[in-house]
Amino acid sequence: MLARRLFSGIALATLLGLAGCGGGAEATGRGAVTPEAAPAGKPADKPADKPADKPATTGREERGGASYYADKFKGRPTASGELYEPTLMTAAHKTLPFGTVVLVERVSDGRWIEVRINDRGPHVRGRIVDLSRRAAEALGIVRAGVADVVLRIVSMPPPKPKKKKKSAKKRR
Repeated sequence: MLARRLFSGIALATLLGLAGCGGGAEATGRGAVTPEAAPAGKPADKPADKPADKPATTGREERGGASYYADKFKGRPTASGELYEPTLMTAAHKTLPFGTVVLVERVSDGRWIEVRINDRGPHVRGRIVDLSRRAAEALGIVRAGVADVVLRIVSMPPPKPKKKKKSAKKRR
């Protein structure tokens, strides 16, 4: 009787453990680039079992929480004017210029992604970035909802040309 209960408990624990190994972007490993998790415009040329090389960063670093957008925002305009598309590798940041590319690294396991800033937020204390659904899946934070991350700038957008002020001519 005890052996049967013990066997049933072990079998149940094994099945529950295997249920969490569903594959997809969350199971690809540290820094892996796969077709599902590849940033827009970047080829998925590295096998999933070999980590991709991290891009060089500028040295500026922020640490805090990362969360992700709800799917209900799909098609709604972001602060940059773009429509939110959950399948793109984009994010919201409170102050970085639109078009900035940042590296977001999950502190707990070293997994990282690159995203482009196209919105403002998050508007929750302690959080530094809101990710698109695809970015959150690639980073493996969908189940938890929030993860501790380090954010590093990879590239800034080119500066906008300054507008020339029209000189007010005095009329006599």
